[in-house]
Amino acid sequence: MSALHTRDRIFQITKLLYEQSDENHPLTTSDIINFLAQNGITVDRKTFREDMAFLTESDSLDIIMIKSSPNKYFWGERVFEIPELKLLIDAVSAARFISQDKSDDLIKKLISLAGKSQRHELNRNVHGTGKIKADNRRLYYIVDTLNDAINQKKKIKFQYYDYDGQKQKILRHDGEEYILSPYTLYWNEDNYYLVGFSEKRQKVTTFRVDRLCLPEIMEEAAFVFRMFGGEETTVELLCKDELMKYIVDQFGTEVETKKHSNGTFIACVSVELSPAFYGWVFQFAGKMRILSPDKAVDEYKKMKATS
Repeated sequence: MSALHTRDRIFQITKLLYEQSDENHPLTTSDIINFLAQNGITVDRKTFREDMAFLTESDSLDIIMIKSSPNKYFWGERVFEIPELKLLIDAVSAARFISQDKSDDLIKKLISLAGKSQRHELNRNVHGTGKIKADNRRLYYIVDTLNDAINQKKKIKFQYYDYDGQKQKILRHDGEEYILSPYTLYWNEDNYYLVGFSEKRQKVTTFRVDRLCLPEIMEEAAFVFRMFGGEETTVELLCKDELMKYIVDQFGTEVETKKHSNGTFIACVSVELSPAFYGWVFQFAGKMRILSPDKAVDEYKKMKATS
């Protein structure tokens, strides 16, 4: 039997077990052999036993054999457990910035990661939240473009729109083309926001992603944000415990921190007071707050007020 036929047979068995089996719904030897026959693949019992021995002994697959008469097989551990998939599905369903069409598409893909019986269970438990969904079907691709620009450290250009009194979309500033060095994307209160540095306005600004119009990646390199290099100031930051990893990543393990209360800590860091630093704090959507010095507190408040 050719190596091509063997690979095809192994692939079909693996695909069947992944899609149709789980711990509560194993497949028998006859189930698998009959499935192969329906797909034009014949296999004798000896070859089948060799195939299954190869699959169950593989370090990269979690195919479990139940020794019985006849033997049964199922796919064991998956990338996501059912409760995890349910959480992700609920998050997609509740997200206002994702259009209904895209939500439906993403939910189908998430459900496909479960076994057949588990997919049925998830389908029965998918319910709408009643929230108004975004009507911008291009948002998914806009986010992808922005993410590429951030990773490539390139500037972007785009137009930005608001709504008039008749709920009609109107381009802000008569269709002015904004040029921005994108810094980060974050999700807050059901909306996606873009944070970046505007050289024209010489400050960090924020934009609702669903109101961007035709963003394009430019060839010009983005403005490099600096948190260090100029005159440094000691700043006290009040942070949620979950942000410790970001403090350590940015300032190292020797950074001075002390426990505060209610799941928070205070970090004392040395930084250059700059739009880059304020933009870095801003991305944590209220989970990080500047306590001192007063100059930093005031400058950060002004930046937020004009963003």
